[in-house]
Amino acid sequence: MVSGKRCRAGDLRTPTRGPAVDVTEGTVNPWLSRPTPNAVTEPAGDLVTDPGPDARLALLRPTGPSAPQPGVPAPEHVDRLPTRTRLQPAGLWCLGAHGGAGETTLAALSPGWAAADHAWPQVPTAAGPAPVVLVARSSAHGLLAAQRATTQWAAGLAPDVDLLGLVVVADAPGRLPRPLRELAHVVGGGVARTWHLPWVEPWRLGEPVDPATAPRPVRRLLDDLTALLHHPPAQPAVPSSVPSSRTAV
Repeated sequence: MVSGKRCRAGDLRTPTRGPAVDVTEGTVNPWLSRPTPNAVTEPAGDLVTDPGPDARLALLRPTGPSAPQPGVPAPEHVDRLPTRTRLQPAGLWCLGAHGGAGETTLAALSPGWAAADHAWPQVPTAAGPAPVVLVARSSAHGLLAAQRATTQWAAGLAPDVDLLGLVVVADAPGRLPRPLRELAHVVGGGVARTWHLPWVEPWRLGEPVDPATAPRPVRRLLDDLTALLHHPPAQPAVPSSVPSSRTAV
């Protein structure tokens, strides 16, 4: 991210992104250090047609923080998503960072997935952290909402959550304007993984969500998330300076 500052719409000309390293292993904190340039993650093409499980997991190695980071300033209360207790766990919680993000559509891709209703899930009956993927539209409004949510998570204010990454859903047909591509690049640097989904006209018209007929990037997203859920990587320890679920406010 950008030296702890929240990116505004007027700052879209000169964004930067955190380095593509697993910061949980200790050297660079992209929330506090000056980031270095890295390539923008574009919607998946046909570079990898059908990798096996091991190859897919290797491709899904985190390129950003996979746990909250010490020293990240907590966002104002008005900028935080609420936390909501859930009585039943879900295979994956799809959390829309704003209204209209597409969390319900994404949750329909697989049985057992659920929309989080724009709130961080807390599941007392779960054996471990609730798996979550953040969802946002590719508009400036959607990307800035995702940035606020990732800052909240990075500050340790989304307890008992395993944030797998961010899904950016196209807000219109066609290629994103350069300022929005660069903003998406910045926001994606604050999470472990970022996926980009194209505009899907049948979904706009209310047709059922069917992975079999969905565009290739949607099917690849489903495969990636399924692999992460079935073979999760080891979770790094949360630094002691990050608030726990008992102290988060």
